[in-house]
Amino acid sequence: MSEDKTIVALVVAAGRGERAGNVGLPKQYRSVAGEPLLTRTLKALLAVKAIDRVVPVIGDGQEDMFAALGINDARLSAPVIGGETRQVSVLKGLQALASDPPDIVLIHDGARPFVEAELIGNVIGALADADGALPVTLVTDTIKRSLDGKTVGGTEDRTQLFAAQTPQGFHFSAIYNAHRRAIEMSDGFTDDAAIAEWAGLSVALAQGNTRNIKITLPGDFERAERMMTEGQAMETRVGSGYDVHAFADGDAVVLGNISIPHRARLKGHSDADVVLHALADAIYGALADGDIGKHFPPSEMEWKDADSSIFLEHAAGLVRQRGGRLVHMDATIICEYPKIRPHVEAMRARIGEIAGVSVDRVAVKATTSERLGFTGRGEGIAAQAVATIELPRS
Repeated sequence: MSEDKTIVALVVAAGRGERAGNVGLPKQYRSVAGEPLLTRTLKALLAVKAIDRVVPVIGDGQEDMFAALGINDARLSAPVIGGETRQVSVLKGLQALASDPPDIVLIHDGARPFVEAELIGNVIGALADADGALPVTLVTDTIKRSLDGKTVGGTEDRTQLFAAQTPQGFHFSAIYNAHRRAIEMSDGFTDDAAIAEWAGLSVALAQGNTRNIKITLPGDFERAERMMTEGQAMETRVGSGYDVHAFADGDAVVLGNISIPHRARLKGHSDADVVLHALADAIYGALADGDIGKHFPPSEMEWKDADSSIFLEHAAGLVRQRGGRLVHMDATIICEYPKIRPHVEAMRARIGEIAGVSVDRVAVKATTSERLGFTGRGEGIAAQAVATIELPRS
C-alpha cells in the first residue's frame, strides 16, 4: 500500500448503548477508569500516525456531551450527526467525507477503546489486494446451532468461523457506493463488511486482537477497567453506610429503586430510599469523601423528592473518575414489613444497573429486629451497607 494514501478513521458513536445499562448517559460517554469511553477510543486512533483524520459520528442531542470530552487535536474533525441505526450513521459519516474523499476509510466502533496501531496496520496492509479488510480473531469455542433456542440442532465447523472486529477498512469510493445502494434495500445491516459482501466487493481477512473488545454489556465496563489498570498498583478500600427513615402516610415504599406496595411510605427530603442512601454513603466512605449530605445537601430544594439513583450513580462515578473500580456492594434492610424477599432480585438488578456493575457484584439481604426498637415497632426502615472498591495506590 502506497504511503501517500490519505486515511480517515470514521468513529461510529451515535447509539444510546441501552444494553450497557441505563445510568443516565449513553455508554460511550460513561467513565472507564476515570475517562469517558469515547475519549479513550478517539485518543487510541489519534495515536496512530498513519491516520490523517478522525471523524466522529454522534447522536442528535449529544453535542454538549461530545464537546465536554475536551479533546484538542488538529486531526480530530467536528462531529457528524448520525441516525437511528448504525447503518444510517455510517452513511451520514461517509456523506460528510464525500466532498473531500480520502483514499481509505477505517470504520470503527466508538465502544472499542483498545484498538492498537498494529491491528490498524494489518487492516491497511490487507487493502492492497482487496476492496475491504476485516480484522478477525479465531473462534476457539465449539459453536452450536439451535433453531428454537432450546435444543441443539447441529455443530458448526469452527475452522471456518471468525469473530469480526473493527476498524473495518475500505477503499472509500467502493464502500460509499455500496452503502448508498444498501440503504435503499434495508437499514438493518449491523456490519460494514456485510454491506461490502452484499455489494459484491472483495473483503480480505486481517489479523485482529483479542484485546480489541467492544464494550456492550454492564460487565464489559468492569473488564475494561481491569485491562486498563493491569500492572498498576491498586489498593482495596472498604466503606460502610447506614440510613434510616420513618414511615409516613402513603401506599408504597421505595427500596433499592424499586417501588414496593405498603400501607405507608418512607418520609425524607428525597424519595427516602434507605438502601441506595446507605450504599452511596458506603462508597463515599471508601473514597474518604464525606457523605450524601456533603454532595447533595438537604437544605437545597433541588434535591427535594429526588430519585435516589442520582446519589448512587454519582458515588459510583467518583470511583471511576479516580481510576478505580467498584468491586462489590452489600446491603442489609432491617424492617418487620413489608416483606423484602420477593423483591430482592429486582433490587439487585436495578442497583447494578445504576452503579454500572454486574448483578453478581450486588448483594441485598433483609432481616427483622425481632420486634425490638423502632423497626420492631413498625415505625420505619433502616439499612446498612458495605462497599468494596479498588483505587490506584497513591
